[in-house]
Amino acid sequence: MEKHSYNVNLKWNSDRKGTLSSNELPTIIEVATPPEFDKGIPNIWSPEHLYTASILSCFMTTFLAIAEFSKFDFIDFECSSDGILEKVDGKYLMTQVIIKPVLTITNPSDTEKAERILQKSEKACLISNSIKTEVLVHPTFKFE
Repeated sequence: MEKHSYNVNLKWNSDRKGTLSSNELPTIIEVATPPEFDKGIPNIWSPEHLYTASILSCFMTTFLAIAEFSKFDFIDFECSSDGILEKVDGKYLMTQVIIKPVLTITNPSDTEKAERILQKSEKACLISNSIKTEVLVHPTFKFE
C-alpha cells in the first residue's frame, strides 16, 4: 500500500472553541476543551472524545473488513467505548480505551469465531497500533 495523507484544518473561534474541517470532507466539527478542565465547555466534542472515537471507528472498519474476508455473517454490529483520562506522573494521559461491541449473530456456535474476529480486529486496527493507550475489547453477543 502506498503512503496516504489525511488533511485536517483547525480554526480557533473564541474562548476554548474551534472548528475542525477538511477539504476532503463536507462536515465541520466544533471542538472545545472538555468541561472537566478550567474554562471547559460542555456539549461540544473534545479532543478526548475525538481520540476515543478515532479508536472506535477504526475498530469498526477493521472488524467489517476482517468479517467480510473471513466470510463471517452477522445481523448487527453496535459499539460503545469509554476513553479513560488519568493524571500519571504529573501528565494527563488517555490511559485506556474500553471498546464494548455488541454483535448480533444467528448461531450461538459462531460465538467463538466471532470472538476471534473481534480480537483480531483490535490487533489489526491501525489507530490502536499507532498509540500507547491500552485498548481493551469487551464484547456482548446477541442471537436471533
